[in-house]
Amino acid sequence: MSIVFSSLNHAQRVPLAAEIHSRPFLALEAPTLLTHFAILGEAEQQALLAELCVHFGVAAPAAGGKYFSHDFGRFRLKWELHTEFATFTFAETVDSMPLPEEAFSSMPSRHLPEQWLLRLQGRVLVASHLMLARPGGMQKAFAASLQRVFQGAPLAGSQVMNGGELWTDFAIHADGFSRFVVCDAVMHEQQAGRLVQRVLEIETYRMMALLALPLAQAALPELNAAEAELATLAGALVEADGKVDDGSTEQNLLDRITHLAARIEKVSADTSYRFAAAKAYFGLVIARIEELRELRIEGTPTVEEFMDRRLAPAMNTCEAVAARQHALAGRIANCNDLLRTRVGIVQEAQNRMILQSMNARAAQQLRLQQAVEGLSVAAITYYVIGLIGYSAKGAKTLGWVGNPELVMGVLVPVVAGGVWIGLRCMHKRLRHA
Repeated sequence: MSIVFSSLNHAQRVPLAAEIHSRPFLALEAPTLLTHFAILGEAEQQALLAELCVHFGVAAPAAGGKYFSHDFGRFRLKWELHTEFATFTFAETVDSMPLPEEAFSSMPSRHLPEQWLLRLQGRVLVASHLMLARPGGMQKAFAASLQRVFQGAPLAGSQVMNGGELWTDFAIHADGFSRFVVCDAVMHEQQAGRLVQRVLEIETYRMMALLALPLAQAALPELNAAEAELATLAGALVEADGKVDDGSTEQNLLDRITHLAARIEKVSADTSYRFAAAKAYFGLVIARIEELRELRIEGTPTVEEFMDRRLAPAMNTCEAVAARQHALAGRIANCNDLLRTRVGIVQEAQNRMILQSMNARAAQQLRLQQAVEGLSVAAITYYVIGLIGYSAKGAKTLGWVGNPELVMGVLVPVVAGGVWIGLRCMHKRLRHA
């Protein structure tokens, strides 16, 4: 049973299976000239591609695609959309084998409309020319022309992929493009296409990784200032240790260190994504260099050695700044916790003093209450004896009692004792509760 269009398939099965084939290599055969752009930003990338297609009378691809390849006649275009950038690679196959000087003066970029190039203003991170050559019988003339093309800059070169040579200086020349020369000795089309793509990816990912370096350099003064301020705050915390005050010193230090923590958090938020991306791009550069399978050409550093000497220190700087940010944030957090603990201790001491003051006032109120308790007994006794007097006078009228005053006098101590005992019992029940 066929399951090509069957409901048995997971919804993502076909797209995921096609992903590995979504960015095929260009089939290239020497001599071929290439111009490569890496353009930053996600917005308008589809519009740029559509505008180029319209200019040359080619149907633009459907919106939402991430890969496009087409033969425009004078050149072939390979377009890829990545997370942070898009690449435009223009390849033109020439009839006769030119020398490097001639090749770099007639690259495929000459076919591009000037108005379209102006749309790229401020967004081009990589602009490279690459020559895929097969010198054949013109080895000496080719080598001499190659020396003139890269004159004045340190040159990197090596034998790559068991069939080619790579030469470059990774520098931006007077025309605004970096230059690469790939000599194809015995490679077939697909192999040459893979080699060219790896070389262009090394240049693209190298520049993308280096985007983090300016941020790292800009963050260093802020980190230096933050570390100095943290040392000052730690010293002030040590000096305040053992001193007794109302807690204003600790609260002031806590406010300052909270502000410092916010500053470091802002620096980290501004750089963390770029540093993580740089680490990923650097890993891709290393992987692509390993895929070249370089063999040394005597007297010339390899691409791997060139990157170890130039790119690796920049990436180490970014990693060091990221680690320093993390460590500084941890130290600030530790100091912040210590200060909060001290402020909490001071507040607990203040609360304890308040409770002691409240206890003292309650004791005073109790003593005052006990002082007036005798007056309360006297007052209650007075009013009770008054009521008894009225009752005795009424009983005298009825002939039941002969002398009301005597009855009142005899009952005064009895009533007073009863009132006092009643109040004591009430206090006892309240204390028990």
